[in-house]
Amino acid sequence: MLDPTTIILLVAIVIGLMLLGVLFTFVPVMLWISALAAGVRVSIFTLIGMRLRRVIPSRVINPLIKAHKAGLNVTTNQLESHFLAGGNVDRVVNALIAAHRANIELSFERSAAIDLAGRDVLEAVQMSVNPKVIETPFIAGVAMNGIEVKAKARITVRANIERLVGGAGEETIVARVGEGIVSTIGSSQDHKDVLETPDMISRTVLAKGLDAGTAFEILSIDIADVDVGKNIGANLQTEQAEADKKIAQAKAEERRAMAVAQEQEMKARVEEMKAKVVEAEAKVPLAMSEALRSGNIGVMDYMNIKNISADTDMRGSIGKLSGDHTDERKND
Repeated sequence: MLDPTTIILLVAIVIGLMLLGVLFTFVPVMLWISALAAGVRVSIFTLIGMRLRRVIPSRVINPLIKAHKAGLNVTTNQLESHFLAGGNVDRVVNALIAAHRANIELSFERSAAIDLAGRDVLEAVQMSVNPKVIETPFIAGVAMNGIEVKAKARITVRANIERLVGGAGEETIVARVGEGIVSTIGSSQDHKDVLETPDMISRTVLAKGLDAGTAFEILSIDIADVDVGKNIGANLQTEQAEADKKIAQAKAEERRAMAVAQEQEMKARVEEMKAKVVEAEAKVPLAMSEALRSGNIGVMDYMNIKNISADTDMRGSIGKLSGDHTDERKND
């Protein structure tokens, strides 16, 4: 059985180990030792303060060690404040080291602002050293002779670090270059001019300063491919002729309808006149009888009128028979 002194000693050892475990868990002693070994003077209380401010010490101290080894003058407060603002401390330090090696002027404040703006500052520095090539899709334009020309361009751009915050992106560059290509093709008298000298497109587009207000600087615009498309002018003329044809047909149909209406109206008038004639002829016997009763005409006059009427009917019958015989001979 253990004596009380031994028990007290064992309890003290256990409590001591627990305290050391808590200490090493809460206080990053190994990180502090690594910083001292790299020549970065950081107080252990600074690391404890980071823990209290809910800052991960390794996210600040490791980039600080890299910056110190690269010869950069960066403080712990700068890195910690950037971390608390939601920035990527490691990426900012890497960008500063890359800019320092490439002799590019880049301050910590500018780099932090670019990172907080949502842009990849390290990629921007790399693009400043190694320009990026942006390839546009086929952009179609129509020359003055109505022939469609399609062109594909390769845009070589370099990041402009001073304009990364608030500057337009790649989509704006592609849109402006596309607008310049369409404008250049549209101002050409003949599509053959574009096919013979495609570099005139790049010269014209570059002269317009399309990188103004963007986060990039356009170094060159090279026309990668030029192709001939549809004959837009001929298609438009064909569509116009078809439209004119439909208009003419509509007007002709309108005139035909008006002619039919006029014909129907004339037939109605003829029928009306025939009805009036029949009505008038029906009144003739009454008028004749009235004239006989009143003594205006005599019986001989009436007989002469009847003879003339009979003679007229006979002549009409003979003429009708002669016409029928003529038609029969023609048919034979």
